[in-house]
Amino acid sequence: MTPFGEDGAVDYEGLDRLIDYVSPHVDYLVVHGTTGETATTTTAEKKAIFNQVRKKNNGKLPLVYGIGGNNTAAVIDTIKTTDLEGVSAILSVSPYYNKPSQEGLYQHYTAIANASHLPIILYNVPGRTGSNVEVETTLRLASHPNIIGTKDATGDLSHCIRIADSMPEGFLLLSGDDILTPAISAIGGSGAISVLANGLPEIMGGMVRASISNEPDLANELNGKMLDINPLMYEESNPVGVKEVLRQKEVCGNQVRLPLWRASESLSNRIKVELEKL
Repeated sequence: MTPFGEDGAVDYEGLDRLIDYVSPHVDYLVVHGTTGETATTTTAEKKAIFNQVRKKNNGKLPLVYGIGGNNTAAVIDTIKTTDLEGVSAILSVSPYYNKPSQEGLYQHYTAIANASHLPIILYNVPGRTGSNVEVETTLRLASHPNIIGTKDATGDLSHCIRIADSMPEGFLLLSGDDILTPAISAIGGSGAISVLANGLPEIMGGMVRASISNEPDLANELNGKMLDINPLMYEESNPVGVKEVLRQKEVCGNQVRLPLWRASESLSNRIKVELEKL
């Protein structure tokens, strides 16, 4: 996620502290995903944020870069004109607001994958986009040589099971719902792109590794620790909750950009209670 200062500007020192905080416990970093508030960062800020992450990371972890939108031509242009040196893959959210048909979604992603010099990870999050990349469409796209996986944030385990049942070998089914990660891993998932990994990287990282290493007892134990705090991350919209976690852990501030607003006193107090339990 992207730290901001009291004045609303990007907090680059906070970003460095966040990278130091999460890096020992995660396998890769995702820059400019939903949790990064990409809807309200400018093109210049996106460039500066990524340059800072790239410099701080210094090649230690693979980097995934978020480039998506509801204008296919603009997404392709952004991919072609952005300095993506050091990036391993692009995470591309499905088009929002204009609610394309399944054929439209297929053609959108195919056009992006054809144009990109980096592999593409689909990002299906119907709760934010207003449309669902259905199983059949996901499987059609999985056959494209430049589409390597999907982040599934449908919250629908049966949807994931049907993808896992027919996806090609090597295709990455990544959980976009932290608490469902053990279940998705059990059916063939490859891990997660996580919200809580920003705030609780040691617990979340341990849970993911246990999940994909077939250690269900440990995975369930660690997952259970997060069951009560997880819904608080979304109560006032992501990343409001996880930024409050990071404020209480003194990693960075909890400022978000309008139209989001920082955590209410009620939410802050309940997060404090759950962190004390942990």
